[in-house]
Amino acid sequence: MSGFQYQQDRLFCEGVDLARAVDAIGTPCFVDSGEMLREACRRFQEALRPRDGLVCYALKANPSLALCRIIASLGCGADVVSGGELYRALKAGFPPRRIVFAGVGKTEEEIRFAINADILQLNAESISELELIDRVARKLEVRARVALRINPGVPVDTHPYVTTADAGSKFGIGLDQVPGALARAATLPGVRLTGLHVHLGSQIAEVEPYRLALRKVLPLAEGLSRAGGSLETLDVGGGLAVSYDDGTAVPTAGEWLDAVKEELGDADCRLIIEPGRALVGPAGILIGRVLRIKKDAAKTFVVVDAGMNDLLRPSLYGAYHQIQPLTRRRGSSRVVDVVGPVCESADFLARDREMVLPKAGDLLAVMNAGAYGAAMSSNYNGRPRAAEALVLGERFALIGRRETYEDLLDRDLFPDLAAELCGDQAWW
Repeated sequence: MSGFQYQQDRLFCEGVDLARAVDAIGTPCFVDSGEMLREACRRFQEALRPRDGLVCYALKANPSLALCRIIASLGCGADVVSGGELYRALKAGFPPRRIVFAGVGKTEEEIRFAINADILQLNAESISELELIDRVARKLEVRARVALRINPGVPVDTHPYVTTADAGSKFGIGLDQVPGALARAATLPGVRLTGLHVHLGSQIAEVEPYRLALRKVLPLAEGLSRAGGSLETLDVGGGLAVSYDDGTAVPTAGEWLDAVKEELGDADCRLIIEPGRALVGPAGILIGRVLRIKKDAAKTFVVVDAGMNDLLRPSLYGAYHQIQPLTRRRGSSRVVDVVGPVCESADFLARDREMVLPKAGDLLAVMNAGAYGAAMSSNYNGRPRAAEALVLGERFALIGRRETYEDLLDRDLFPDLAAELCGDQAWW
């Protein structure tokens, strides 16, 4: 049995009764389905065939070591955007030659780390970055494998905060700058151009933008050879939308990659994709406990112990997440706001949502929270970060322990200067 489903009005993850699991884990907590994650990886791998291809999981969606190890064990690679993510990817067991590194602000230290680790490629996003990679590589007496990240100027219908390939975006090299980037790369002995990279954004619910982007990017392959490189890899990024049950129709992995492969035709290169949300999003939920019901003349509020510090997406993007009770109640429905305990008016998980009114102590599941939930969580308002658990069949285990109040002080220092400031005499 896979995924999240009700059995006799109780919500299960695979073979685990979630209400009973929460007795051991506490709330708030994230719960991930290992089998759903495996199934998602296999769908993308199957959809790539028969082309030579590589699924590189975007760690930013959820960098949990346990989840990453499952993904790596299935033969997938990793897409990282920082030195910290690269460190995690290596610790999780992703082979270096299956790791790609993107991001507009790579530091010299991060580039050195990536080259020394012998990753598959650095995705360069500017001419100045190409020059920095060259300087670092020459100091190390190697030639770095580099793909150019292209901004094809293709707008997509998604939230503006997660659009990465339209005019004015900070990401990638604009089409008008590509000739200059290729000419400069040809003069850099520490750089070997091995591919092209494009990433359009996130939560993209149609395939046509990918077609348009490839029609603009593929003709650039000829310029790679003139710059002393070759099109060994074509990285089309990720961004495929998932359904949050708000009525949005989304393409399947097969439909998306059928369109990509059709545009590629017989191009002789390795196809790289970078799904993140589409792998882990539906496989995870956030569970919170109802603290109280608060009513006034205008609203009914369901106050839970999970807030925007646990799941930022509703507050940051106005994102919709379906909310389900762990034990279904019978009764008439009410329109409510589901809100958290954080001292911000933006702290909500759902607004104007129709549901059977729960009672204090009831457990609610925020569905499709496996991506950009735990990864974006914080200690805002002095709140320890939630626990995270993994379900496999009829077993579950913690893969991320709940933080304690003591953990909140781990990074704080109290040097002699601060001690003097707290003394009887004013330091200054």
